[in-house]
Amino acid sequence: MKKLLVTMLLVAATAATAHAGLKVVGKGDAMRLDSSNFPPAMKANYEIMRVKCVKCHTMERTIVAIQTGVAPISGQPFDRNATKAYGIKMLRKPDSNMSKAEVKASVDLMNYLLSEAEK
Repeated sequence: MKKLLVTMLLVAATAATAHAGLKVVGKGDAMRLDSSNFPPAMKANYEIMRVKCVKCHTMERTIVAIQTGVAPISGQPFDRNATKAYGIKMLRKPDSNMSKAEVKASVDLMNYLLSEAEK
């Protein structure tokens, strides 16, 4: 419990310092990315993520992970290795209702966003 509290405080403290490379619109459950400057392929991938991923969790969870480099629930690093692991997890999850192509598109988008967040 104490570890979870410390992790949540760390995430909350670092989430306020969003990287310039990501334009975020809204707060909390209404948080979304401004995809207007995304390359066309990433815009298409964002639409997949925007529809599929929010069935199980808010977009805020993904955005905070990308902004901070820390997965909000587990407190583990959120990097390219993590995006791949989450993609595999979603493929194996029977209720994710995501095809291999949709998972690949989502992982590609998260990797693109990680790169953009570093700028």
